[in-house]
Amino acid sequence: MDRCQEIERSIIKKFRKSIWCKFTNAVNEYQLIQPGDRIAVCISGGKDSMLCAKLLQEIRRHGKFEFGLEFLVMDPGYNERNRRQIEKNADILQIPIRVFESQIFSAVEHVEDSPCYLCARMRRGHLYHFAQQLGCNKIALGHHFDDVIETTMMSILYSGQMKSMMPKLHSTNFPGMELIRPMYLIKEADIVAWKNYNDLEFIQCACRFTENLAIQDPNTSSKRKEMKELIDGFRQISPFIDSNIFRASHNVKLDTMVGWEYKGKKHSFLENYAD
Repeated sequence: MDRCQEIERSIIKKFRKSIWCKFTNAVNEYQLIQPGDRIAVCISGGKDSMLCAKLLQEIRRHGKFEFGLEFLVMDPGYNERNRRQIEKNADILQIPIRVFESQIFSAVEHVEDSPCYLCARMRRGHLYHFAQQLGCNKIALGHHFDDVIETTMMSILYSGQMKSMMPKLHSTNFPGMELIRPMYLIKEADIVAWKNYNDLEFIQCACRFTENLAIQDPNTSSKRKEMKELIDGFRQISPFIDSNIFRASHNVKLDTMVGWEYKGKKHSFLENYAD
């Protein structure tokens, strides 16, 4: 058995409960994949997107219906070391990647107001565009359970809103395209355990902006890092708090909400209070 087969076997066997079953549950529960889909798997080079690619390879191999996959790596200006690491991992994992170039890092390097937000939007737009050119109707991202609850907590604490990260979304700018998140139920700790078990090394955040900040100030903290630390603290209090944060967006009781918004229109409890 070669190394790639051992890695694939670990997903199905050793990490069956924590990764494989949660992946298939998300695909089924949220109806993420349909027969005839052509999915562009967006690979940044980190552990999450690489595992997402392997999971989709496996479910296509063992699944009940046919769908297509394209594995896209957009190079927004990686340094040579990161580019080589991505290509090395793709070879180890036998993921047939397509690499296309952009200069997004250079475009946002000197932006002072929300460069990370702008970078993410630009990268997403490039990926949608390239995926469409390849005949894909969906793009798959490697966001996981922890990303979901961190987003929920950031929204509450910093925006004063109850917003979550959806398991799938229709694109507003690319008609007919859809975004899916197949690792929606998988916890980051289990992804790290899979990576370590298979002795894999992936790139971290490859952005020049965050790399420079880390050099200038090793204690630099982002809002998402704050949320990770906050949620880790909650987990020390109770092992159920993270799941409760996650489930809260699945169990919204509108008759206990003072206000809510749907499709851009705001609503108040007073609308039906007299009833």
